[in-house]
Amino acid sequence: MEENKNIVSYSLKDLVLYFLKLGTIGFGGPVALVGYMHRDLVDKYKWISEDDYREGMALSQLAPGPLAAQMSIYLGYVHYKFVGATLVGLAFVLPSFLMVLALGFAYAEFGGFPAMQAIFYGVGAAVIGIITLSSYKLTTKSIGSDKLLWGIFVVLAVFTFLLEEENMWLIIASGVLVWFMKAPPNFMMAKSFRMIVPPLLLSLPLVDTDNNRLWQITLFFTKAGAFVFGSGLAIVPFLYGGTVKEYQWLTEQQFLDAVAVAMITPGPVVITVGFIGYLAAGIWGACAAAAATFLPCYIFTVLPAPYFKKFGKHPAIKAFVDGVTAAAIGAIAGSVMVIGKRTLVDIPTILIALSTGIVLFKFKKIQEPIIIIAMAAVGLLLKLVLNF
Repeated sequence: MEENKNIVSYSLKDLVLYFLKLGTIGFGGPVALVGYMHRDLVDKYKWISEDDYREGMALSQLAPGPLAAQMSIYLGYVHYKFVGATLVGLAFVLPSFLMVLALGFAYAEFGGFPAMQAIFYGVGAAVIGIITLSSYKLTTKSIGSDKLLWGIFVVLAVFTFLLEEENMWLIIASGVLVWFMKAPPNFMMAKSFRMIVPPLLLSLPLVDTDNNRLWQITLFFTKAGAFVFGSGLAIVPFLYGGTVKEYQWLTEQQFLDAVAVAMITPGPVVITVGFIGYLAAGIWGACAAAAATFLPCYIFTVLPAPYFKKFGKHPAIKAFVDGVTAAAIGAIAGSVMVIGKRTLVDIPTILIALSTGIVLFKFKKIQEPIIIIAMAAVGLLLKLVLNF
């Protein structure tokens, strides 16, 4: 009986091909992607047990990193350890990376053309509607009725909106506050404490020791990869503060267009970093940004994986993550308001954003890429045909 439990009913090649396909045609964002994984790998093919899937979900929510990418890495690790995690993670991310690379090239070459500007006029406003609705769903699902978490959410939302930047230390402090309030620490519990220390270390302020842009991109996006908790949207305020405000690699319109590109491509939403890296420093900038973003995600998935069953449910760790998540969601909400304030500049853009949010809220089966394409057509109509 014990031997049957260890029998693997699929090859590593099977799993890699599955994630290559999912990374190529998997639309709908992180929640949809992990849903596809459960439907196919647990229910349909029965390659992964329900227990293994749930443990992967718990670890993905706990550790920093984009949810869907972490789940793919963890599921690759289940039966094929580090080799499986590495190959599956690459297979899942590579298709969308190549797509955003092609889009980055087209955008850089033709971004000044009236047709391209018209497309992103409609798309940019639609993105505001999409991320507003996503932020609302993320908030209600993650925070619930906890008054402490709501307080943290409001403080971070207001802070981000007023200062137009996110504060990493305030987010980390939120995690520590909830940890101390809900599960007062026993500092002798070294093993549990170790699982919290790495994100803190990667959150240390970035020091500009070199003017080389590739080096700056690598360091900045390493921080970005260590910051994202649960949803790719959590990276939006962080990227905005760094790429637009601090380093000025992108204009505000370019940043919004980068978010739009993430919405119209399959795979993890965080892959927008490849597009941003391309605009900042060409193909090597794209490679540096993507590699630096996903490396922390990989490390924080495979290293704790062997020990997660034993320590993952510790109250201190859960409390810390709850606080960080509430703060990150607050920063997302504040960031949406900042971007919206600058993007919704006339009646058509306001109407496009409102109609996008309403359609996605009412008709839940409609996927974001369809809305994006439709609003791109609206932008073309308004700008090129009606000369609005």
